[in-house]
Amino acid sequence: MLVIHLPDGPTAHFKLSNVKITTELKRSHKEITEHRPEVILNNSTTRLGFTVARMLGALFHYQPQFKGRRVVTFHNQRDYIFFKHHRYEFNLKNGKPRSPELGPRFILRLKSLQHGTFDSKYGDYEWIIQGQRHDMETSRRKIFL
Repeated sequence: MLVIHLPDGPTAHFKLSNVKITTELKRSHKEITEHRPEVILNNSTTRLGFTVARMLGALFHYQPQFKGRRVVTFHNQRDYIFFKHHRYEFNLKNGKPRSPELGPRFILRLKSLQHGTFDSKYGDYEWIIQGQRHDMETSRRKIFL
């Protein structure tokens, strides 16, 4: 999956995995309201992580409508970004919150980050995975995002 911030970039290339659409989660698309969601970006601790998180956060409108109680979460854990779309509700009897998932749900893994718009041949890469086995896969101590 490519995320290109137009007009001048950057461009992020992600591997998309474990995709579950709304119907696979046994939910109805009719439960999703027209309200703009609140965006939550978790655990981005490095400069690369902040760049990627800001790019993903910019995919949604920056003025959430809290009345709809919709939430979109990008949770970074061990260089994998977990996406979850849910709504928060409060139990009327005891006031405890719950968050039923609306879908879709998927996992993103950054493959490369490129300055400017997409150019696979002459592009200036800020960060890229080299080869099949990268430090990101072999070292559990070094976190890139």
